[in-house]
Amino acid sequence: MSTARITSIDLLRGIVLVLMALDHVRDFFHYGLLFGPSPTDMATTTPVLFLTRWVTHFCAPVFVFLAGTSAYLYGRTRTKAQLSHFLWTRGLWMIFAELVIVAFGWTFDVRFTFSVLAVFWAIGISMIALAALVHLPWRAVLGIGLAIVVGHNLLDGLALPEQGIAGVLFSALHRGGMFQPAPDRLLMIQYPVLPWIGTMALGYALGRLFTAEVPSAHRQRTLYRLGLAAIGTFVLLRGLNIHGDPSPWEQQPSLVFDVLSILNTTKYPPSLLYLCMTLGPALLFLGWAEGRTLGWSTPFVTLGRVPFFYYMVHIYAIHLLATAAMVLQGQPVHETVLSSSLDPQVHSDNGFPLWVVYLVWIMVVVAIYFPCRWFARYRAAHKDQWWLSYL
Repeated sequence: MSTARITSIDLLRGIVLVLMALDHVRDFFHYGLLFGPSPTDMATTTPVLFLTRWVTHFCAPVFVFLAGTSAYLYGRTRTKAQLSHFLWTRGLWMIFAELVIVAFGWTFDVRFTFSVLAVFWAIGISMIALAALVHLPWRAVLGIGLAIVVGHNLLDGLALPEQGIAGVLFSALHRGGMFQPAPDRLLMIQYPVLPWIGTMALGYALGRLFTAEVPSAHRQRTLYRLGLAAIGTFVLLRGLNIHGDPSPWEQQPSLVFDVLSILNTTKYPPSLLYLCMTLGPALLFLGWAEGRTLGWSTPFVTLGRVPFFYYMVHIYAIHLLATAAMVLQGQPVHETVLSSSLDPQVHSDNGFPLWVVYLVWIMVVVAIYFPCRWFARYRAAHKDQWWLSYL
C-alpha cells in the first residue's frame, strides 16, 4: 500500500500556513499591537483591515480538518491500535507545546504568568478524542463529526456558572473564558475544543476519499459537491439568520459593510457558519488542485510538509522582529521582552500601517522558507527516525 504524500493536501496546508503568518504579523505590528480595536468590529474597521483578518480565518479550520485527513491516511498502513497510540501521544505533545514552546514564543515571559489555550491545545485535545473515535466504524466517526459541527451552536444559550467543575468543563468544551488558577497566574481558554473535535472527525472521514481505490475523477467531483454544499449551507442559514452562529449579521450603512457583516462569523468557538464559510472553499480548492501539476506550488508544498516546524520558527521570528521594532519606537527593552503582559494604554500608539504589516509578512515568510526547506529534506531523508513524525 502506498504511503506517498498527497500533494494537494500539502499545498493547501502550506497556503494557509502562509496566511497564518499574516495574521500573526498583524497582531504584533499593526497599530495598537495586540490591544488595538478588533479588525472585525464593524464600528471601527475598514474593508482592507477586515479582509486582512478575514482571509486568515481559513487557517485554523483547514489545518484541523486536514490533520484529521492526514490521520486517516497515516492509519492506512497501521493497525487501529497503532494509529490510536500515535494520536493520543501526539495530542499530549501538542498540548505541552502550547503551554511551553508556543506560550514563550508569544510572550517571552519566563514565568509563564499568562497561558492561552489556543490552536495547539485544540489540535491536541482533538487528536486525543480522535484516538478513541478511530476504533469506531467510519460511518460512526462521520456521523459524530457532523452532529458536533451542525449541532454545537444549540449550546450557545446554555447558562452555566463559570465556576465549579461543570462550568470549567463547559468553558473548555464550548464557551471559552478567562480563569485565575493562582494569584499570579491567568489562564485563557481561547479555543473551546468541542467544535474542533467535530472538525477533525470530519477531516478523518474525508480521508477515505483520498485512498488509491478512489478514482481521481470521482474524488474531484465529490470534493466539488461537498464544497458547494458547505457554501450553500452558509448562504442559506446566514441569509435566514436562524441557526449556525450566535452573532447574526446586521444591516450596515453601506452595501460593502453589509457584506462584511455577513462574512463576520464567530471563530471562538468556531460556529457552524464559520466552518461552512472556510471549509467550503477549501474543499473546492482541493477539487481544483486534484491531478494538476502546478509549477508555482513547490514552496507552499514544502511548507505544508513541516507545519509544526514552520509555526515555531515563524512565531519566534515575528516576535523578535516586533521587539526590535518596539525598541526603535522608544519602548524600554524590559517592557518588550521581560514583561508578561503589555499595558494597552502604554502601547496603544505603537505599531505601523498595514502596508508595513504586509511587507514584514512577506519578508518573514521568505526568510523562514529556507530553514523549513532544509528540515523538510532532512525529515524525508530520515524516515526511520520516529521522533521526526512529532515535528
